[in-house]
Amino acid sequence: MPKYLLLITLILLFCVQGFSQSQSAPNAFAFKVKDPIVLDGVLDEEIWDSEGWSENFTQNFPSDTSQATASTRFKIAYDDENLYIAAVMQNVGPRKYVSTSLRRDYRGEANDGITFMFDTFNDKTNAFQFGVNPYGVQREGLVSNGGAKSEDLSLAWDNKWFAEAVIYEDRWQIEAIIPLSTLRFQDGGQNWNLNFYRIDSHEGEKSTWSPIPRQFSLLSLAFSRKLIFEEPLEKNDANISLIPYVASRMSRNYLEGTKEKPTPSIGGDAKVGIGPALNLDLTFNPDFSQVEVDEQVTNLDRFEIFFPERRQFFLENGDLFANFGHPLARPFFSRRIGVDRDENTGQNIQNKIIYGARISGKITDDWRVGMMNMQTASDDEAGISGKNFSVLAVQKKIFSRSNIGFIFVDRESFALDEYQSVFDPNAYNRLVGLEYNLASEDNKWTGKAFYHRTFEKEVGENPGTFNAFVRYNDLHWNGSVSYLDIGENYNPLVGFAPRVGYKRFNPDLAYVFFPKSRIINRHGPKIDYEQLFNENLGTTDRDLKLIYEVRFQNLAQITITQRNRYIYLFKEFDPTRTGAEPLPTGTDYNTNTIGVELKSNPRKLFNITLTSEFGQYFTGNIRKIQSEMALRLGYIANISMNFSYNQIRLPEPQADANLLLVGPRIDLTVSKKLFWTTFIQYNNQIDNLNINTRLQWRYATVSDMFIVYTDNYFPGDFMPKQRSLVFKLNYWLNL
Repeated sequence: MPKYLLLITLILLFCVQGFSQSQSAPNAFAFKVKDPIVLDGVLDEEIWDSEGWSENFTQNFPSDTSQATASTRFKIAYDDENLYIAAVMQNVGPRKYVSTSLRRDYRGEANDGITFMFDTFNDKTNAFQFGVNPYGVQREGLVSNGGAKSEDLSLAWDNKWFAEAVIYEDRWQIEAIIPLSTLRFQDGGQNWNLNFYRIDSHEGEKSTWSPIPRQFSLLSLAFSRKLIFEEPLEKNDANISLIPYVASRMSRNYLEGTKEKPTPSIGGDAKVGIGPALNLDLTFNPDFSQVEVDEQVTNLDRFEIFFPERRQFFLENGDLFANFGHPLARPFFSRRIGVDRDENTGQNIQNKIIYGARISGKITDDWRVGMMNMQTASDDEAGISGKNFSVLAVQKKIFSRSNIGFIFVDRESFALDEYQSVFDPNAYNRLVGLEYNLASEDNKWTGKAFYHRTFEKEVGENPGTFNAFVRYNDLHWNGSVSYLDIGENYNPLVGFAPRVGYKRFNPDLAYVFFPKSRIINRHGPKIDYEQLFNENLGTTDRDLKLIYEVRFQNLAQITITQRNRYIYLFKEFDPTRTGAEPLPTGTDYNTNTIGVELKSNPRKLFNITLTSEFGQYFTGNIRKIQSEMALRLGYIANISMNFSYNQIRLPEPQADANLLLVGPRIDLTVSKKLFWTTFIQYNNQIDNLNINTRLQWRYATVSDMFIVYTDNYFPGDFMPKQRSLVFKLNYWLNL
């Protein structure tokens, strides 16, 4: 531990010096209104007159040195109940707009849209995001980690707010109403951090109100300006929401010869505001059957694959729990609660959750806290015993945008049945962790340092994990270095650690050129090195990648990668993962491959992402082709196809394999309220054909009816494996 503490101290001393950013830019003002505003997008109320508009948007793409080609302006007002936003997006001439769908929560840089982000606690780390496109389609999400990358935006969060859009010949404009009860903010505060950004598909332009340098994401919260309210804000309503549901399910398991007759169920969630900044989430007998199935992948790795959380209950302030740790050593992974894997189909299935409770949010501007407790049920047929899960997470802001954090995770064997409670005091798994997260004010320096340790009744040596990471990012240079040490007895049963007992060293360095070209926007080389080693075996894995990336002005991309890999097998391994003859323990392999990735212009009606890799693979060779193709028929229909083919050729006694994964998807958005999605996945690696079709009717705001049909077959003879039909109705009620 002393060497770890010394390393953390050095990182802190080095990284917190000299970070500053001028905030002399003009602010926006929110004006108090008394007269009601009619939500129609027309902007004919007196408050939307010519005074008090914010404008002068600056390009982020293709350049960041000029004003936006098409001007944008916005204005904000409020009263005791709501926040009101108006925005006007001018055009250079008559044009058509790109909207990939009428479904709520559209995503992608191809879509025309205006987006506004409110950092209500002025920490430049977390924010609420709302967006509207020219056809009035809404999206809302949560931004975490300062918005450093696209993954820091979660659009799975839902809440009540309202918007309308109107298209004119020379512009389009929106009007939005956000209830103050939807937001979390400090009572009596008079300013928030704010930014707006616009994507203009016709000009191929991204622009922001508060300028963001081109090397940073549009989500970046480091560059926001102030929104100043005419009077201090107060929350006046109770802020209680009830979301009950009724559902019915019937299923049949052909492999086990069992059948489930139509089974009704009721349950629901509740959201209770505890003051203006904390939220209590309650769930009883939750049902997540409407959540889309995971997108399958061909697994050629020796370890478990990470699938993201999609369930609504875990998402608000989810970053407070989920962002601790490292992608290879997560102390908490919410999908360990109430989800298990069906080995017959390769699909993840539900393990019933009886109840859950969570308090999360801000205590002050500098302190965030999250507490969660959940109880799962026993499933005798699946051999699963009930468990109780508790998580405590605390963050304290330090310096301008950095924070320190503490996490405690506890899993107890605690089964609740009809007659008694069964508790095993020896079957527990606990984790304690401490972290420092670095984010400089100018966003050029980011980093993390942490130490986590697990506790069980039988604890071996080295049950801890340490990581130190720092990244520098300016206009041309981008580089990082990371050191990860995972003990051989680190065992986060409620987390995600696909392998343990190794050390990892991972530096990378990239340089970006910005040529004066009408075709190429940027290009440059990158080198990425990863080495895994331990005391007993020395180096067990090494991966050296030489990369060259070109991004075009039309948003297309091409990336070429030369890769040299070394792998030592400390366990026998079948390179095809199909049950064939494995390679023996103690053997090692050095391979070289060439890879190419192509991404076409996403604004076109047809676009494609194509990835290929060719070269050596263990004792033989591999040819890998993956593609994601999409055809957009206006905003009514999207037809897409995920395709993966791996041709593996190995000398005897190992077996050859042709691994095929095909996933066509049809997404119909009949209106902004009615959606029908059908997703078919054929995967010969797990010998399964999965069909999932889902009809969704949003009959009221954030209230839905779902009909979901799922089927699994053996592909060869189409003999069924499992089949289910679910009906679900929920309603969002504000008290």
